[in-house]
Amino acid sequence: MPDEHIRHKPPSMLSQPRELVLVCPTFRSSVNLSRIVRLASCVAAQKLIASGNTRIDPKIARDGATEIEIQRCRALEPVLKKLRAQDYQIIGLEQTRDSASLFDFQFPRKTVLLIGHERQGIPDSQLGLVNQCVEIPVWGLPHSYNVVTATTMAVYEYCKQFPEG
Repeated sequence: MPDEHIRHKPPSMLSQPRELVLVCPTFRSSVNLSRIVRLASCVAAQKLIASGNTRIDPKIARDGATEIEIQRCRALEPVLKKLRAQDYQIIGLEQTRDSASLFDFQFPRKTVLLIGHERQGIPDSQLGLVNQCVEIPVWGLPHSYNVVTATTMAVYEYCKQFPEG
């Protein structure tokens, strides 16, 4: 009997809800936001919060646009303060003097991953609200990964540390 490969098997079930919230700035590209929506849905993130009116392309986000809670806001600072009051740790995905390497970082279970803008990164007004910044080492040029690539790596590491949710 030949080996049979199963494509698109059903998703794995988590033993508890994932306490991960992704927070996005107003992206210039609907492609970047749509890919992060798809990522958030794939890992069963609690929700995604996006500022601005960047459009989500359903062809890119696929089922993610309907399967994950998406909140829109005008400004991120009040949202971050509210999440901190709910005992979330705000983790900035940013290169700073004090950033921890993703290789060594232990995510808290209740994590808000604050993603920087494609060009400007995380503004100072939001950096002042983070508990810790985490960065992904880069060995060549350019000095940072694409925002979706970096977000995917950080979310993967979070899920690796909390595989059951």
